[in-house]
Amino acid sequence: MRNAAQRPTGPRMTNDPARPAAPDPVMDGLPVRERMLALLAMSLAMTMAVLDGAIVNVALPVMAKDLAVEPSAAIFVTNSFQIAVTASLLPLASLGDILGYRRVYLTGLVLFTLASLACALAPSLNWLVAARIAQGLGAAGIMSVNIALVRFIYPHRLIGRGVGNVALVVAMASATGPTVAAAILSVATWPWLFLVNLPVGLVALVVGARTLPATPRSGGRFDVRSALLNALTFGLLIIGVDGLGDAATRGVALAEIAGAVAIGAVFVWTQTRLARPLLPVDLLRIPAFALSMATSIASFSAQMMAYVALPFYFQDVLHLSETQTGFLMTPWPIAIAVMAPLSGRLADRFAPGLLGGLGLALMATGLMAVALLPPDAAHLDIAWRLTLCGAGFGLFQSPNNKVIITSAPRDRSGGASGMQSTARLTGQSFGAALVAVIFGLHQGAPPAGPIATTLWCAVGLAAFGAVASVLRRQPQG
Repeated sequence: MRNAAQRPTGPRMTNDPARPAAPDPVMDGLPVRERMLALLAMSLAMTMAVLDGAIVNVALPVMAKDLAVEPSAAIFVTNSFQIAVTASLLPLASLGDILGYRRVYLTGLVLFTLASLACALAPSLNWLVAARIAQGLGAAGIMSVNIALVRFIYPHRLIGRGVGNVALVVAMASATGPTVAAAILSVATWPWLFLVNLPVGLVALVVGARTLPATPRSGGRFDVRSALLNALTFGLLIIGVDGLGDAATRGVALAEIAGAVAIGAVFVWTQTRLARPLLPVDLLRIPAFALSMATSIASFSAQMMAYVALPFYFQDVLHLSETQTGFLMTPWPIAIAVMAPLSGRLADRFAPGLLGGLGLALMATGLMAVALLPPDAAHLDIAWRLTLCGAGFGLFQSPNNKVIITSAPRDRSGGASGMQSTARLTGQSFGAALVAVIFGLHQGAPPAGPIATTLWCAVGLAAFGAVASVLRRQPQG
């Protein structure tokens, strides 16, 4: 039986020239059963890809001991994955436009699963880093086209709901990473952090191969030069940003960032001369799309700044334990998980720009309330403030992602999806680096000072995102 999405894709003809042709109902999303199974496959794959971005951090000390390397060298296990993901998102999104999103997604899933096995069997640090790079490439294959696939899995009237479901998966995977790692390490050794991906990946592959829709292909050629410029730009940028927090390497880090800016300028210039650029500068000419990118980077930067600063506040100012810190951080991701699917449904009925602006205004208000916390704040006072932050971010994320994917032409969904993931990772990297710089400038000062500065900067970023979101017009079609 043929996959529904492989049936004729053109619009139905009509004898009345004054009447617009109706879209093919078969192509307007999958049937309910196939849609749920496709969402299951995507959820499993996305959970693995997002989890592995953070789950390894918890095990770095024991990895360093087992592999007989310095802790500073073990950090490459995390950085290699992050760089591989960020540098390959846009090239793989372009491949999705050329070859079909289903093919790129499933290939990324296969590579990620096999690389997980290679990570578990790694006998040395070099082997593990190489396997993590391959794993990052596989994760990028999954992340780069996941939102593009939502556009073909869900009918147009329910795209907001589909985007909300994906946002829920990403939020839960991001929030539970350290907890999952701790649970696995309490009963097994660190290679099992990767081995658990094997059965999950196989299930996602089997279900995805049967249900993910085949999508139109552009038939264009892959631009190798643009892919290399992209990798150099984002690779140098991430490495440089990671080095800003260390005063000893700050000069080298600034040189790396300057190199990224110079190469990036060449990269952007070459893209403006292409009909179908790898970096979708043509999409950035769409006001709603460009504002959505700015809003996404600002919001993820603000969230990451709070995520990094709050544990220092809880432990160094309130003198709470690590366990209490983890407990107090929980309301934020729980609020996102509750709000994300609800905001996706609201985005199908109301203007996404206004919903996103309201969400980031709530997040800014919550961050402001956190910044004004007294030194002897009660746990309940902290919990409701973080709940407000999470609810605001959850209300923002799904409508914003819907604008990103629907403001782009249907045949550029891959580029839009890749930009959405790139904006998320760029925002997170920028937020973490900004915290490192603030803390470095306040070195030797009481911890309350840099923490407060960080939180007020996060308030400013969230407020900027709220304004940018409201300025958008609701995309049509």
